[in-house]
Amino acid sequence: MHFTSERRLDDGVLERRFILGDIPGILWTPASASASEPAPLILLGHPGGLDKMYLRLAGRARRSAADGFAAATIELPGSGDRPRWAALEQARADMRRAIEAGEPVGEEMVDALVLPLVEESAPEWRAALDALLPLPEIGGPVGYSGGVISIGIRMAVAEPRVSAAVLFAGSFVPRAILEEARQVTIPLHVLLQWDDEGNDRQVALDLFDAFGSKEKTLQANMGGHTGVPQFAGEAAAQFLARHLK
Repeated sequence: MHFTSERRLDDGVLERRFILGDIPGILWTPASASASEPAPLILLGHPGGLDKMYLRLAGRARRSAADGFAAATIELPGSGDRPRWAALEQARADMRRAIEAGEPVGEEMVDALVLPLVEESAPEWRAALDALLPLPEIGGPVGYSGGVISIGIRMAVAEPRVSAAVLFAGSFVPRAILEEARQVTIPLHVLLQWDDEGNDRQVALDLFDAFGSKEKTLQANMGGHTGVPQFAGEAAAQFLARHLK
């Protein structure tokens, strides 16, 4: 991992951009983080496009820093400045065309879009953890928050260093990932927008029911995909603070 820039934000948070192989990322650490007092780490998931998502990601990171946590994110495959991924572009175009035509989005279409992204992304997130945790100012435990829910599920199952997760129900979920959810055992806080125009509410409810965690909370709020109320974000932050400290 190679740091390419750094700046101190007005609340004292240190923001550093980095490159991991050819994957761009950003690390935010609270002013209190040091080798003698390392900060727990929260991985910030997103739907792709670091520059497009920056303001929202930085806001979430600064909220985490106020609780004493470091936060980090990486770019998704085929998004932002990363090389285009032809198969992913085609899958997105096929799904967009079906939705605009009012046609049902079938399982094969969902699998073609989501499963390759999960298979590619989860190892990259794990590699980011390998690079971030040895930093003297970063310590465990680790939480995962947001992003494509299928990636979050894979991380919750396959990455033992992740001890709690906040998942956003707002993206298509392949049947294979629904089955994988039964293997999740860490504490979960799931956010659901009840009127999400791009989300099948019943699939989201079935997914929540499938999670194998003994502690799992579903917070459902009225409104569309981008209408998550501020208090829902606060509840998610409090959940992570409870489980990572």
